[in-house]
Amino acid sequence: MMDDTQDGGQGCGQDGGHAPAPPTPGLFPVPPLAEQERMIEAVLFASAEPVSMADLTRRLPEGCDVAEALAHLRRRYAGRGVVLTRAGDAFAFRTAPDLAWLLHSEQVEQRRLSRAAIETLAIIAYHQPVTRAEIEEIRGVAVSRGTIDQLLELEWIRLGRRRMTPGRPVTFVVTEAFLDHFGLESARDLPGLKELREAGLLDSRPLPGGPGAAEDDSEAGEDAGISPDQRALFDD
Repeated sequence: MMDDTQDGGQGCGQDGGHAPAPPTPGLFPVPPLAEQERMIEAVLFASAEPVSMADLTRRLPEGCDVAEALAHLRRRYAGRGVVLTRAGDAFAFRTAPDLAWLLHSEQVEQRRLSRAAIETLAIIAYHQPVTRAEIEEIRGVAVSRGTIDQLLELEWIRLGRRRMTPGRPVTFVVTEAFLDHFGLESARDLPGLKELREAGLLDSRPLPGGPGAAEDDSEAGEDAGISPDQRALFDD
């Protein structure tokens, strides 16, 4: 009987393996909450983009309470020039919204016109009022909407009167902003053929012209007050 009892006792000891095993201690102890805040603070300051909660959890030692440390860090930075902000599930340090005006700066942006825009602008200046179809006829290629939109955005051209022809197409003319930018009092002050050739901007060869080009340009020039010498610049 004694042996049976002892065997039973040993059996119970072996069956005790069902009890949960004691937790295995980590390689490093969990740092205090203040140290966790410092770690998160260092990661966020070094990152150019917001850092997600999952990424912070992977970076910090095992066992850290990232959510609690973020909450303490957010309260610590409340009311300061730099605040802890949240974007979705990511966090980042940003300038306090009420101080954003300190970082605003204004600078002149140099915008270069494309060759198509320069040619279109010159045709409008010397042939105004001129329609889009007339611009395309003079250039020999289609005028993209982006070219016209760019000149309109710069406020160097504007919509003029509609032509009293089938379809009543809209015309384009230069604006006072265009004249002011180039130091002109009116379209009459635009340089003519002779002046441009003397400045080396045109060669001395005569420009080609169709038989009806002079008549069409005469009507446009009368509307805009442009001299015949100026109108000859962009004849076909």
